[in-house]
Amino acid sequence: MSALETMMPPAKRALVNGVEIAYYEAGPREGVPVVLCHGFPELAFSWRHQVKALADAGRWVIAPDQRGYGLSSKPGAVTDYDMEHLTGDLVGLLDHLGVEKAIFCGHDWGGIVVWQTPLLHPDRVAGVIGLNTPFLPRAPVDPIAIFRHRFGPDMYIVWFQTPEEPEAVLGEDVSKTMRFFMRKPSALRTAAAQPEGGSSFAFRDLLRAWDGTAGGDQLLSPDELAVFTEAFEKGGFFGPVSWYRNFTRNWERAEGLPGRIDGLPCLMITAELDAVLTPEMAEPMTGLVGDLEMHMVEGSGHWTQQEKPGEVNRLILDWLDRRFPK
Repeated sequence: MSALETMMPPAKRALVNGVEIAYYEAGPREGVPVVLCHGFPELAFSWRHQVKALADAGRWVIAPDQRGYGLSSKPGAVTDYDMEHLTGDLVGLLDHLGVEKAIFCGHDWGGIVVWQTPLLHPDRVAGVIGLNTPFLPRAPVDPIAIFRHRFGPDMYIVWFQTPEEPEAVLGEDVSKTMRFFMRKPSALRTAAAQPEGGSSFAFRDLLRAWDGTAGGDQLLSPDELAVFTEAFEKGGFFGPVSWYRNFTRNWERAEGLPGRIDGLPCLMITAELDAVLTPEMAEPMTGLVGDLEMHMVEGSGHWTQQEKPGEVNRLILDWLDRRFPK
């Protein structure tokens, strides 16, 4: 049996918001459910440690493969992956399950989605947990312009705006791509460094140059990595990269939305060694989120729920027990 079969509940499927969303559900169907939203390039499987811990603690937990990923639908238009669609999928999943409100927990891109959900669907959110990804107010200018100016033209988010090439490069050797990304923090910090005259986070060139033989920097077991590799070999990278191609569209359509979150219990967990989403990025949240609790996981890089699952589980369950007692 694969690691997906042994470490996750059986996949379920729901027709929501014009697509089919695969999701994994565990724990008793009572209380306020916790919906776990993954990032790039990840899957619901990224939350395998949290699914088990939350269910064992008597919490209702739901982890979807979000659109473009894993077993879920992969629409063919870039605009199918904008924020309205991504948050709409989550609300549609609640409708499918007959749930009025949920606690949304997101990591990486999933974190962006869960922080936007209470702005777009305030009546469906009971609480928010951000893992690594902070709540940020709408930027004063197009964020792609900011990324290009600050990090250079080869920075991966800027590069992802290019049609076709990013998914071709990422998909050329999916096993290598997943091993390149799913590494320990020391390796990713090196990848994030800005060379003289070049771009930081220039993952295209770094991926091509990486020989893939360094075994000591790998984060996951071969069986765990195989789950990611097989999923992206089958599903490709168009959908996941298209989330990034909506940065400008999302920014344009967010004009007029609230710039802060009030009246909602929120938990922010940062990771000490995350080079992409640094703990410092979350500091302004104290003035932007009215009901906020913050913690930092020491010694963790970007893949926090997989690197330090015990600490992440402890922080989430402690907060849930205090703010949403059973």
